[in-house]
Amino acid sequence: MALLPDLRAFSRFLCRERVAADDLVQNTAVVALAKQIQFEPGTNLKAWLFTIARSQFYSSLRSARRLAASVGPGETENIAGIDHADRSSDLIDLSKALWHLNPEYREALMLVGACGFSYEEASAVCACELGTMKARVSRARRRLAEALA
Repeated sequence: MALLPDLRAFSRFLCRERVAADDLVQNTAVVALAKQIQFEPGTNLKAWLFTIARSQFYSSLRSARRLAASVGPGETENIAGIDHADRSSDLIDLSKALWHLNPEYREALMLVGACGFSYEEASAVCACELGTMKARVSRARRRLAEALA
């Protein structure tokens, strides 16, 4: 229960929409409860939950893309999970600059910068090498600085 606010913030960051983020948190909780036997006591519960949320998010994104491809162009306006936001090239504020980053960089920066994970924990959540995580965070910070300069 204590980790739900952090999980919701991470989900909101991934989904960009409040309702979709709430659904992701709920799905993450359901999966975590169903697979609680797989959690190893003494390890980082927050990282485990974030890994589940991340996996659920990307799984639903792949499903939405497959659905959009099967439906056809111009018929996706009412399908949940497909982003129809205006993608202006004007980087007015930090939020817009963040959303213009490579998704891997944005995720790395969110985990290390905003969620308080160490590089080691963030690399475990993203299933990548420690050096890769450090590089992603460094590149994300540099690109944000360039975009906001």
